Amino acid sequence: MATHRDTMLAETDWLATHLDDPGLRVVDIRGSIKPPTAPPPWYAASRAAYEAGHIPGAVFVDWLQDIVDPSAPIKMTVAGADRFAALMGRLGIGDEHAVVVYDDSGHLAPRLWWALHYYGHPAVRVLNGGFTKWVAEGRPVTAELSRPAPARFTARVEPGWRASMDEVRRRLDDPALVLVDCRSPAEFRGEIGRGERVGRIPGAVNLPVGRLMDGEHKVWRSDAELRRLFEEAGATPDRDVVTYCNAGVSAAIGLFGARLLGYPRARNFAGSWYEWEHDPRNPTATG
Repeated sequence: MATHRDTMLAETDWLATHLDDPGLRVVDIRGSIKPPTAPPPWYAASRAAYEAGHIPGAVFVDWLQDIVDPSAPIKMTVAGADRFAALMGRLGIGDEHAVVVYDDSGHLAPRLWWALHYYGHPAVRVLNGGFTKWVAEGRPVTAELSRPAPARFTARVEPGWRASMDEVRRRLDDPALVLVDCRSPAEFRGEIGRGERVGRIPGAVNLPVGRLMDGEHKVWRSDAELRRLFEEAGATPDRDVVTYCNAGVSAAIGLFGARLLGYPRARNFAGSWYEWEHDPRNPTATG
């Protein structure tokens, strides 16, 4: 029987045997996120690392430039449908293609996984263990840049993958909704932060996404371990689970974990803290 892992995660051995499949596209979205205690800039893309060596056939996506709306007032707002579709088309990702996306930290591939689902392309998996596991296993790496033929990508917004700020604010006291703050405990408590304000959305529970993966290659924990972590935080499959972080990136990791467990109504508050703090009407909590 197929599990959620079969459709959401690609193992390195599977990818190694399918690299030449004409219906498969591989995306490298490597980059880094520094802790908020480090001096900014906190975010970086790793195009130079991609150019030095990547999985054969992979194309590169700059998570800070390519899949965001540069004109949006909220930092790192996901690109609109037209911009996103144009990017996918340039990268040779069409409606007919399956996608495997990887990073080298476990923290960025789910962002593109979520965006593809949000724009109606569910044929996407995350490489379990990412580039670090691939290299550690001695699998092929190349510096040759991939130049796929353009393709037609149709963006169809799937609202069930995204929660709005208005809904979150309206349902702050709704026991059927659980807000999962995917940031570090110190950010959750308001001791440190990346935005103009510190703290959390009132009523949120804390589940730092680093706990969802294990080992040097950041391999996803077992379903049993994930279920324990989510349920200990109060996020159960009978509730509407909405994940958030600062910009919707770590929130996509939390969402990935919830969807691995089959949570049917899990969504990403993609605007996250940057959007929440932007509106002075929104309450915050600390401590």
